[in-house]
Amino acid sequence: MWNLSAPWWEFVLRGLIVYGSVLALLRMSGKRQIGQLTPFDLVLLLVLSNAVQNAMNAGDNSVSAGLILAVTLVGANAGLAYLTWRSRRLEILVEGRPQFLIHDGKLLQDVMRNQRVSMEDLHKVLRHAGSSSMADVHFAILETDGTVSVKLRQQPADAAPPRPAASVWSEVGKDDVL
Repeated sequence: MWNLSAPWWEFVLRGLIVYGSVLALLRMSGKRQIGQLTPFDLVLLLVLSNAVQNAMNAGDNSVSAGLILAVTLVGANAGLAYLTWRSRRLEILVEGRPQFLIHDGKLLQDVMRNQRVSMEDLHKVLRHAGSSSMADVHFAILETDGTVSVKLRQQPADAAPPRPAASVWSEVGKDDVL
């Protein structure tokens, strides 16, 4: 139950290798996949965790190996969070940059295509923000966590009554300041 089949440092090394590899794979899958977890994405994560389990534990099912791997993965995650907090360059490398989807009412189709955001998904976000048309949108930004921030254009004072403040912003991200 407690006896390890390999040295403890091998479990740490295996855990770090798998953590880095899975992080890179998820980063390559795009922001939208991370921010919008569909049933297919949930199944992928469950199957992925099962697929990499043996690569981490080398077939060792002892409690000690499981605890070493758990501490390694939590420590790697905490360490990466700290490093990305301290270094903007590393944060951009790991998390990417926010991307404009709409700017001044104009749809940026190349960004939509590159980030794999469908028109249906964008229209849904715009409806939640209280927009009936892309022309109403000052900007829509795909944030690094996969959410979309929307800021509507300001209406002239003599136009229709303003929308409630809650509908002006949708899914406010950490980097709202432009």
